[in-house]
Amino acid sequence: METGKVEGTVKEIGGKLEQTAGEMLGDTGTQMAGTARELGGKAQQVWADLADVVRETTTERPFTALAIAAAAGFILGALRSATARDVRDREYR
Repeated sequence: METGKVEGTVKEIGGKLEQTAGEMLGDTGTQMAGTARELGGKAQQVWADLADVVRETTTERPFTALAIAAAAGFILGALRSATARDVRDREYR
């Protein structure tokens, strides 16, 4: 198990404990904080799993990964350019 997954699991368990304590004490703030921590831990686990998948895919199919990265870069560049153009057009109106 990777460090990210372990940290995510620890945060998730801590969040569940905090949420339970909040429920027992009737403290909504503690309960909400526990829920947020639990969700953060789950998100960290998903992120670690995604990183594993990306790492394995780039090792197995480097040219496909390169093509995907190039396409993503092109799309992000086009979006950034369109946004900058919209801002510039608004300034001259």
